[in-house]
Amino acid sequence: QVQLVESGGSSVQAGDSLRLSCAGSGRTFNKDGMAWFRQAPGHEREFVAGISQYGYTTYYTDSVKGRFIISRDDAKNTLYLQMNSLKPEDTAAYYCASTRYSEYVGPSARSYDYWGQGTQVTVSS
Repeated sequence: QVQLVESGGSSVQAGDSLRLSCAGSGRTFNKDGMAWFRQAPGHEREFVAGISQYGYTTYYTDSVKGRFIISRDDAKNTLYLQMNSLKPEDTAAYYCASTRYSEYVGPSARSYDYWGQGTQVTVSS
C-alpha cells in the first residue's frame, strides 16, 4: 500500500519556524515530482511548493517565496518543508503529494497521484 504521511505540524507564534516532513512508504518516490499544498477552513486547497526529481527544480507560490524551503532526502524517501517567519495567514492543513511526472513542480492538483492525510499548522499573532 502506497502511503505518504506528514508530520511536524504544530501551533506556533507569528515569526516562528517549523519543519514539516512527509515520509513515503510502499513505493520509491525518488523519481517523482513532489509538492506541498495547504488548505485553510473555507478555502480551496492551494499549491505551496514543488520539487522535481533529484531536487533540480523548485517552485514556490509567491506568498511563501523567501520564507519556505522545499527539499527532499531520497535515501529516506522523505520530503520536507522548512517554514520560516510564519504568519497567521499560513494557518492551514498542509498536505504532501507526489506525481509520476518527475520534472513536474507545478500547482495543478490533478497532476499529483498520491496524497498524504495532512498535518495542521496554526500560527497565532
